Amino acid sequence: MYPGSVWRSAVALSLAALAPLVVADICDKLEAQGIPIERPLTANYFQEQQRYWSTACGDLRPTCIAAPSSAQEMSQVVKELQDVDTFFAIKSGGHMPNNGFASIQDGLLVSTSNLDAVLYNPNDQTAIVGPGLDWEEAQLALDKTVPGRTIVGGRLGGVGVGGYMLGAGLSFLSSQYGWAANNVVNFEVVLANGTIVNANEKENTDLFAALKGGGNNFGIVTAYTLQTHAMDHKVWGGNYIFPADQTPQILEAVRDFADNYPDDKAAIIVTCEHAAILNTWIMFLFYDGPEPPQGVFDKFKALNPTDTTKTWDTYYDLLKHNDFFILQGQRYTIATETTPVPNKTVGAEVMQTYYDHWFNVTKEVIDVPAVIGSIALQPMPGAITSKAKAMGGDLLNFPEDQNYIIIELDFSYAFSASDNRIDAANKNLFGGFNKIIGDFIDQGMLPDVYRPLFMNDAYHSQDYWGRIDPASRQLALDARKKYDPEMFFQKRTTGGFRLG
Repeated sequence: MYPGSVWRSAVALSLAALAPLVVADICDKLEAQGIPIERPLTANYFQEQQRYWSTACGDLRPTCIAAPSSAQEMSQVVKELQDVDTFFAIKSGGHMPNNGFASIQDGLLVSTSNLDAVLYNPNDQTAIVGPGLDWEEAQLALDKTVPGRTIVGGRLGGVGVGGYMLGAGLSFLSSQYGWAANNVVNFEVVLANGTIVNANEKENTDLFAALKGGGNNFGIVTAYTLQTHAMDHKVWGGNYIFPADQTPQILEAVRDFADNYPDDKAAIIVTCEHAAILNTWIMFLFYDGPEPPQGVFDKFKALNPTDTTKTWDTYYDLLKHNDFFILQGQRYTIATETTPVPNKTVGAEVMQTYYDHWFNVTKEVIDVPAVIGSIALQPMPGAITSKAKAMGGDLLNFPEDQNYIIIELDFSYAFSASDNRIDAANKNLFGGFNKIIGDFIDQGMLPDVYRPLFMNDAYHSQDYWGRIDPASRQLALDARKKYDPEMFFQKRTTGGFRLG
């Protein structure tokens, strides 16, 4: 090794040793300014680290956790971060499993847990919702303030508000009101220089547009003002459960539902779970009314599923029920792909090929301790897109004249020793899906259409910005250059889909 290399290595080691001290210093500074700080070995630190869907994220240990209670305190945090080289991460509900996106090792974790207000404005029927809440908490708080109103949010109550909103947010209510992000009236944002701004249809309109599907590239959102909607009635929903030997019929029912969306008040997620002793379809159903009319879910019901659907007194009750399916205490990963809906003629072959690819890749890691592989088929019909465009649009910019299925791919498993195998399986899954869909397009079995990725379901190595509408990417890039010209959030946060 050359002398210069020895010197550089020594400096690097010295800086690495100093890094925890620098982070500790910013922790002390923020605490001195009155911002709540949690340190290792305290109960609140432990509880915050437990609030991740994936234990892999909770295994990353920040030097301390800052929990600002206002936009002004968040601004203080950002300003202090400008004076040091400390890496940081922002955490909302902790449901995104990509390591580093909302978790960090040895840096500063900024928790939004104290940004938990829900303030209803009866004049315009909007609600200010803090990013530190999950959707069931937000809905319950709204119910207590003004019964009979709802917000477009997560389909499982335990999904966090913050990251979900910045990834666009797919909801049971999307076929009536578009993506969750389309229902934002105002974003309160702390920019890279610590300035607090509002982004809406009149102020900072470019930032307003970029935040609808743009992730964490522009600033820290400290409050969302959301349009609420009337829901002064009971709702219907729950689950159908099917055995694996009905797979061909289930796939055709999903294809038909996605291609001929029967009712804008209806929504489904159709999942299959595969483990060493498990191979089962679990379907989530929702209808915005006391019960669905004939013809909405008939093709699924004709398969005689185990039926746990019922009429719920409130939408909150249904969201809370769905939390049963959040698997706690496991490592967890997520990936995605987007396919146009195949027509009826080729549908059986296309859908079965998708299923077989997922099943076979999952089977290759079935010996991983406690592994469960799942695929979720999520209809993305033109009905959602038309509502989204009517409410101002978003970066994903799906076309109205094409129906899609958004595919979600999940693994949960027990131990970090299996990380590399699961990583390889994820890449095999989404890479294989992309190739299969491309081959079907080349053969004329699927239309050659735009296929963006859904950020909320994307694996950390997937190319979100490479798949999005070029005009949307340029809009977002221009906003990033304007509001974060030094690339503070690009360079200093530990995760996210980097815009460049």
